[in-house]
Amino acid sequence: MILTYAEAAGFILQQAHRLASATAHRAEQAPLLESLHRVLAAPIHADRDLPPFHRSTRDGYAVQAAALATGNWLPVTGILRAGEAPATSLAPNTALEIMTGAPVPAGADAVVMLEHVEISDGKIRLQPDRKVRPGSHIVPTGSEAHRGDPLLPAGTRLTAAHIAALAAVGAAQVDVFAKPRVAILATGDELVEIAAIPQPHQIRNSNSYSLAAQVALAGGEPIRLGIARDTLDDLRAFLDIAQQSCDLLLLSGGVSAGKYDLVEQALAERSATFHFTGVRIQPGKPTVFGELPPKNAGAAPLPFFGLPGNPVSTMVTFLLFAAPMLRALAGEGSPAPRFAQASITAAEPPADITRFLPAHLDANWNHATVTRIPWQGSGDLAATAQSNCFVVLPPDTPVEAGAAVQVLLP
Repeated sequence: MILTYAEAAGFILQQAHRLASATAHRAEQAPLLESLHRVLAAPIHADRDLPPFHRSTRDGYAVQAAALATGNWLPVTGILRAGEAPATSLAPNTALEIMTGAPVPAGADAVVMLEHVEISDGKIRLQPDRKVRPGSHIVPTGSEAHRGDPLLPAGTRLTAAHIAALAAVGAAQVDVFAKPRVAILATGDELVEIAAIPQPHQIRNSNSYSLAAQVALAGGEPIRLGIARDTLDDLRAFLDIAQQSCDLLLLSGGVSAGKYDLVEQALAERSATFHFTGVRIQPGKPTVFGELPPKNAGAAPLPFFGLPGNPVSTMVTFLLFAAPMLRALAGEGSPAPRFAQASITAAEPPADITRFLPAHLDANWNHATVTRIPWQGSGDLAATAQSNCFVVLPPDTPVEAGAAVQVLLP
């Protein structure tokens, strides 16, 4: 069955959630910094009110707003720094110098900025053109979160902002899901290992390495199985290894219609279910997705992707299809591919197929542009090495220079 990209993408997400829910995610503890980019296995709650006190957001003076608004001079009775507890409540008609982050003393209902007052002989008064209201420049106790409130749900892939929130609630050790083990198998008699000196008719096995890098970035543990030659016996031996110990199988090459493209035959021998055997995209049309039945009773099925052997096709189809499956198996709640929008710098003619072509995204604070990189087809690694994204060109649609287009992010 050959699907459109939209059909294949929607189907992959459905199957990803189904397979993920049927898989017993293994949880483990990791030190806080080692949990970066891992998926949270248990929700995180606030261990106390945040902030735990009325917090000043400015350097200035803690005051009673009504007293300062009279225009009278208020004596400054002391100073309060961040990390220092107030010694006493603020007396009526007085002020207390206060630093950013310090706890606002009882009796004060506002903080006036240092720049908004006049200072003379140990007293302050409000500048004539300024106003102060109750609550000014104060973050109240518990306004960010109350003790016991949920901060992060399970299924969150942890970023630097999440690490900061975890540190704030004292989570020195974090419950995260174990990384799915992803078997990577390159196929083809033309392949040699990267340290070899290839003959003119041979190529180095770059796909195993690009896939291993993509798997690691998507939160998996890459297991490079090696190179399967174009024989059923070789494929069978490697499939045995993958079925015994891995959560996802990625095969590169051998999925087209050639005489020696034997991957689908080897999978069919094991009663594989083929969900689709092609997608109307460029590059990557021969992509195959399916499942191998459990090898042992009680085990989960092994999802697999047969990815085209051309290197750029392999990278694109991983991002579009395999990465969402991997992220779901890792426990991530939002596993879909990552897209952005940018203005394309040059016009593109229409084609009858959705295209994902190497491109370079340039962005500043208010504008993003994308430029397609000229290439020689889906084997052109030199062009792809100059890219940082793939521009998405929809089918049957001419694209004018300056038009908004989708961009597939790595």
